[in-house]
Amino acid sequence: MRIGMALNYSGGFKETVAELADYEKAGLDIVYVAEAYSFDAVSQLGYIAAKTERLEIASGILQIYSRTPTLMAMTAAGLDYVSEGRFTLGIGASGPQVIEGFHGVPYTAPLGRTREIVEICRKVWRRERLQHEGKHYTVPLPEGQGTGLGKPLKIINHPVRPDIPVLIAAIGPKNVEMTAEIANGWEPIFYLPEKAKDVWGEALAAGRARRDPALGELDVVGQAHLAIGDDVQDFLEFGRPMAALYIGGMGAKGKNFYNNLCRRYGWEKEAEEIQDLYLAGKKDEAAAKVPYELLEKMSLIGSEGHVRERLAAMKESGVTTLNVAPIAGDHKGRLALIEKIKKMADEL
Repeated sequence: MRIGMALNYSGGFKETVAELADYEKAGLDIVYVAEAYSFDAVSQLGYIAAKTERLEIASGILQIYSRTPTLMAMTAAGLDYVSEGRFTLGIGASGPQVIEGFHGVPYTAPLGRTREIVEICRKVWRRERLQHEGKHYTVPLPEGQGTGLGKPLKIINHPVRPDIPVLIAAIGPKNVEMTAEIANGWEPIFYLPEKAKDVWGEALAAGRARRDPALGELDVVGQAHLAIGDDVQDFLEFGRPMAALYIGGMGAKGKNFYNNLCRRYGWEKEAEEIQDLYLAGKKDEAAAKVPYELLEKMSLIGSEGHVRERLAAMKESGVTTLNVAPIAGDHKGRLALIEKIKKMADEL
């Protein structure tokens, strides 16, 4: 099981990146850089590539609507080049509030667009002359559109790899099924190992049945807050605000994918209460309604024995990469947690 970590800005970006060298020595395998509606992830990933040697880097995630498919492919090839083959392209659809509210682009056909983007990216990386006629993207533009001067081109540079790994963030059944079919990796949010099979098992099986064997096994990326000790149980509360934000505030009524996931986990009443409170501006009350079991089961927080049990549950459920958020008072403490969880994972 690989151990990953999302980039954390607790001490500022440059300070955090400087600390990555220590995490790299401690055995951290991969670092993820988010792109929501803040600074772009690409410039940060390039900076990290220059400051590390072995550590894999991944976008977590680039939104499929904010770049053309060809630019997505060029960006991934560029990051793979500057990192000497250490990049993973993490992509996702995000949600209507961000895509339409910040980018001004209609949030349409996320599954169809994702499938075509992955296909186009792989053509570019193989240095094929790019021709694609899909429902959502046509390259070059067909006759009658634009100037009529477009012609099939191939990327000038030779990518370091013609098969850069593609990771897709997905939680809906159809999206998960497609991910299991076409992607190298799958990243769900709020991953509960005991409920994963009931919620996603059928979709994963259907996608894997159509999967090209050349892709290899699907990398399943689970996420978890991490704290080890006999007095760390209260750290579970750190997960409440984020869970409430996603379940309650990331989308309107009937258009919140994370709220739907909470319902599918079996907490329909709580999901409704969290959303009603959050949308009414009562964020603290919404956070208080987040089920304790959800916080506990999607975290690695507790005694060493407890964390070992939870780690084993993650692996048994199919997790192959664990993306942790270490909770400690300083860099030394966070570093010790990465060393510890890496050792535990190696011993499984």
